[in-house]
Amino acid sequence: MPSAEPLPPIVALVSSGGGLDAVRRVLAPLPADFQAAVIVLQHHSPDHVSRLREVLATRTALAVIDATDGTALTASTVYVAPSGQHLLVTSDNTIALFVSGSYPPNRPSADLLLTSLALTAGSRTIAVVLSGAGTDGATGASAVHRFGGMVIAADAASSARSEMPAASVARDHAVDHVADVDTIAGLLTNLVAERQ
Repeated sequence: MPSAEPLPPIVALVSSGGGLDAVRRVLAPLPADFQAAVIVLQHHSPDHVSRLREVLATRTALAVIDATDGTALTASTVYVAPSGQHLLVTSDNTIALFVSGSYPPNRPSADLLLTSLALTAGSRTIAVVLSGAGTDGATGASAVHRFGGMVIAADAASSARSEMPAASVARDHAVDHVADVDTIAGLLTNLVAERQ
């Protein structure tokens, strides 16, 4: 009986203020055959009508779709977290969405996404904490590291807002690489290739 196809690595790009430019700079150089699934999560108000998918689709060779509940994660595709919903990844490699409501204040929550990835995808996870205010993502980054994943934080010099990545860096041993935003795509390409 043939063995099941291995599940792809999962890259999570999480950000808040100033994050759109950072996400575009990370996605733009990635090749169309990038062998990882990519989740893009950016904070915004639950009632915000997001055009993030349309904006990113013009800046990357990867397929870009809005994340929907129950969708299986596949390589070479970018999944955009929707407004007003938290996004988690399940043990069967699918997306789970649920209404965020008013709490926690960071919506969608990077900590929830990254913690779910730590628990379900383990060493297949590469968390990338980009520009943003606050500390969302730091707890999730610690979880990713604890369960064998890799964590990258954008450096202060290349971040419009450095609080989010700095909060992850402040966690002892949680971050594997602190990098200029414009070098993260190359770093991701190498890390994903190592997991093939």
